[in-house]
Amino acid sequence: MPRKRLGVVTDGAFNAGLSVRLDPDVSTEQMRIGDFVIVEGDRNLYFSMISDMQLRATDARLIADPPADASPFVASALRGSLTYANVQVKPMQMMSKGGEEDFIVDLEGPQPVRTIPMHLSTLAEATASDFRTVFGDEQQGRQYFAVGTPLTMDLPICINLERMVERSNGIFGQSGTGKSFLVRLLLCGVIKSGVAVNLIFDMHDEYAFGKESEDGVFVKGLTHLFGRNKVLVYSLDRQAASRGGGRGIDRTVQIGLDQIEPEDVMLLAQELNLRGTAEATIGLLEDQFKEEWLTRLVTMTPQEMELFSGESGAHPASMGALQRALKRVQRKEYVVERGNFNLIDEMVSALDKGQNVILHFGRYDSPLDHMLVANLVTRRVRHLYREKVEQYEQTQKPADRPRPLMITIEEAHSFLNPSVSRQTIFGTIARELRKYHVTLMVVDQRPSSIDAEVMSQIGTRVTGKLTEERDIEGVLTGVGNRSFLRGALESLDTRQQVLLMGHAVPMPIVVRTRKYDEVFWAEMASDEGHAKSASQAAAEIFEF
Repeated sequence: MPRKRLGVVTDGAFNAGLSVRLDPDVSTEQMRIGDFVIVEGDRNLYFSMISDMQLRATDARLIADPPADASPFVASALRGSLTYANVQVKPMQMMSKGGEEDFIVDLEGPQPVRTIPMHLSTLAEATASDFRTVFGDEQQGRQYFAVGTPLTMDLPICINLERMVERSNGIFGQSGTGKSFLVRLLLCGVIKSGVAVNLIFDMHDEYAFGKESEDGVFVKGLTHLFGRNKVLVYSLDRQAASRGGGRGIDRTVQIGLDQIEPEDVMLLAQELNLRGTAEATIGLLEDQFKEEWLTRLVTMTPQEMELFSGESGAHPASMGALQRALKRVQRKEYVVERGNFNLIDEMVSALDKGQNVILHFGRYDSPLDHMLVANLVTRRVRHLYREKVEQYEQTQKPADRPRPLMITIEEAHSFLNPSVSRQTIFGTIARELRKYHVTLMVVDQRPSSIDAEVMSQIGTRVTGKLTEERDIEGVLTGVGNRSFLRGALESLDTRQQVLLMGHAVPMPIVVRTRKYDEVFWAEMASDEGHAKSASQAAAEIFEF
């Protein structure tokens, strides 16, 4: 389909963009800043964005002494001769032309811009076909998932899910910008496509089950959309096992004191108000009691503590303070004296079969619960995935190849801030760049609190409204063309608008996100029945 001509290129530079003189019959009121257009060069098509507009005159006398009462006829007569309009366009992607008549692009697809077109190249409107060529289309393959539409057009913009799960990703935005709904959208796309399996830490009861939105509308959870044959729910909350209404769980999780490692405790130093001597004291305990160090500490009598201090050189007051702090962990209902890793191994087995796992925290929604359990579970999952990758590298059998795994965590700054990111398994995963087929989806409203080194490894960033200067700087860490992206971030509305940028999209773009409603649910709904009833699943309780 021929494109509507808008004007011709008259000036420009690679870094500054192109200057285009509009044809006399084209009004600036027909276009907006941020609209997408095509510049048709001799050999390439340039998918571009309008960044500025100017009104110009060829005769300075017209500017100095404009007609007092110019009729529409006079204005039309002057347009194109004494008056004209310019637009500034920024080429974002380039495609080789396969034919002069229909401008079919070659098989290489869109590429980063490495050159600019010559003078008098034609500017034309971008068509739906151009958007499909650049961003892909859901009909082209399972890897494409429509996230939303451009602000000024009603065309689907897709994200490449296969590229998204190749690296860790970030969902950012201040409170109230709809991060949870956006995470649901992306998780639905990944589950429906099967490009990866998911381990989701549902810290605030957002994803497993349905709930009422801020607008008073009931929205479905992932278990309602895909059924228990695709989504399993493991919970710390024993009471969740007896709930009805589709909120039953598949397993109840318990943690053994002997499974908690010193790194887990030091991650909780701020929450437990640990002293500076805590790490050294824990080291002495571990030297003496090995994996039983925590069990022995919380059960020590004052006399036993005094004896150990005398033998090891630990300070008695530090021992007492550490014991009092860690008894907060011991008193958690999901914490038992001894545990095993059978349930986490079962989680990994389910993931290996293509089932997605949600770890539901239920009543245990404090930072202490989140940080302790998420770090411990993820460390074990990553260990098992590492073993699977090493086995696959030895055998090279397709059956041994692990499925890509994406781990979703909220309040990501708790695990990835500069003071603890090197102590957590999440910091390790973020830096590994999918070395062991495991990546992260981090969700946070304060990206400035995340370690800059970790942020630089975030491949795809989906960012809602941010107002704090530090957060805007944080989310743009390691990103080029910062001035343009900063302007895009500052112009976002507080609801249903996000900036997409990074590895999974060919170019940064602001979109209005698609709605998480009945139409979307119908598209995502699984055809398969539930693997088992909620009542059956709720009756099964395992320890690890």
